Amino acid sequence: MYYIKSLKHFRLTRVKKRKLAVLSVLAGLIIALSIIAACISPANSRPAEPEPTEPAVQENTIPESYMINSVKAIAMDDLKAGCETYACTMLLNSLGFDLDEHTIADSYLNCQYVYLTEDGLDGEGPDMYSAFAGTAYAGWGVYAPSMAKSMNEYLKDQKSNLKAYALENVELDDLVEQYVSKGVPVMIWATTYMQEPYVYHTWTVNYVDENAKTKIGDKFSWYMHEHCLVLAGYDKENYYFGDSTAGTISCFKKDLVKKRYEQMFKQAIVVK
Repeated sequence: MYYIKSLKHFRLTRVKKRKLAVLSVLAGLIIALSIIAACISPANSRPAEPEPTEPAVQENTIPESYMINSVKAIAMDDLKAGCETYACTMLLNSLGFDLDEHTIADSYLNCQYVYLTEDGLDGEGPDMYSAFAGTAYAGWGVYAPSMAKSMNEYLKDQKSNLKAYALENVELDDLVEQYVSKGVPVMIWATTYMQEPYVYHTWTVNYVDENAKTKIGDKFSWYMHEHCLVLAGYDKENYYFGDSTAGTISCFKKDLVKKRYEQMFKQAIVVK
């Protein structure tokens, strides 16, 4: 009797242990499945990392071609040596000032005579950065600092807030980007019809001011074909100018203009 009861108890205990083991395994599976479900749940999933991108490149806003239509060419008829005066007049006209080429030539240019020897190889005259060599009627010319000075006297008399600035060693591409492409014309020094310049007259300096590149007693050389024009437009291959010698808007290849501009000391005037 005791043996039978013990056997039954032993069997019941083994069944209970098996059930507990099965329940433990099932509980473990449920917990594991719950963890897996939580890990793959959309609510807990991490967003995908964005793909790396190249830094944004700022586009060039300079138009490929541009023309300032307010620049009108004036033919150099009366003032045979006054290309700078004509260029100045074209530029100021385009900005709305009512004047002709005689206005600057007769009332505002600082003219200093050149006294040449009989053979024309030497003599005395001004530093052209300081004054006009001769006159606009019969002379040699003037460079940007002195011309800007004369223009500023005119602008002051007109009670204008604008001012002429002489520029030096500024690349043509930079003049286009900073001024012409924004509707601001620029006077530049190059040569007539972009011909090759060469020294034609040399004199001893007898006049200088604060803008001079020389001293009294130094030598100053004037270059044949020296010319002043108004840079008024451009396209992919050319620059366009108000040109008093041609009496119209002239077109020249960029590379040629850059060479002549450099040969004439990379000088320009802007009014702003």
